[in-house]
Amino acid sequence: MQLQVKKAVPPRPFLKWAGGKAQLIPQYEPHLPKHFATYYEPFLGGGAIFFYLRPTHAFLMDINAELVNVYQCIRDRVEEVIQQLEQHRDRHSQEYYYHIRASQNGSEIERAARLIYLNKTCFNGLYRENSQGRFNVPMGRYKNPMICDAELLRSVARSLQSAQVCQYPFEAVLEYATPADFVYFDPPYHPISATSKFTSYNRYAFTEADQIRLRDVFQVLAARGVKVMLSNSDCPFIRDLYQEFEIHTILASRSINSKAEKRGKITEILVTSY
Repeated sequence: MQLQVKKAVPPRPFLKWAGGKAQLIPQYEPHLPKHFATYYEPFLGGGAIFFYLRPTHAFLMDINAELVNVYQCIRDRVEEVIQQLEQHRDRHSQEYYYHIRASQNGSEIERAARLIYLNKTCFNGLYRENSQGRFNVPMGRYKNPMICDAELLRSVARSLQSAQVCQYPFEAVLEYATPADFVYFDPPYHPISATSKFTSYNRYAFTEADQIRLRDVFQVLAARGVKVMLSNSDCPFIRDLYQEFEIHTILASRSINSKAEKRGKITEILVTSY
């Protein structure tokens, strides 16, 4: 009798994050540089491009302290995160969800498992904070949510061994990136209508002025010879900001809107300095 060898689970995003890029990778792939020394991602989010590239060296950043903590804990103490998540899985109920949502503080491992648990069980997998930084999404209607995918988390942990993960603002990349490197910016998207909420999923709203600051950083990196790529909404404001660079149109699905009739295909842009 031949023993079946279990295939290793490839690393991929373990969180559902607004603006996640997993479904867009086939369109992004032709525009990704083939060779670079270190990969930088200053708006980490779900990390789809990082997991796709699996770079030898990476510097991952985000301003969200809870998100950074999750990545650090999975990289360094994944078995403890899994153990904590299994406890959440075994106790999951509506009452338990709101109890965990209301909780604060705790150890690094407890906070990491809390974020993953809420992400897997909240409405539409949406991460949203109020002005005090409190997670405020209601519970979703899932019959059997995958709260603890242990093999995926172990695979993610292995892929993160080559990565530094830090809570830094996006401008920090200017201190590190060299002409041999690749920087990918995936900021909160500029609103394309008065009802768009792309900038307000957490307490740190990303304003028009922030978009201009980001463009300035993009320009400095490009002038330095760094390979830079950026994704954003397809609107005149963003196209005008990056008019001196290559702008590629991407067809994406809008799935984060709470109203099903407002979900569907929409164009986005991908800007490259090369």
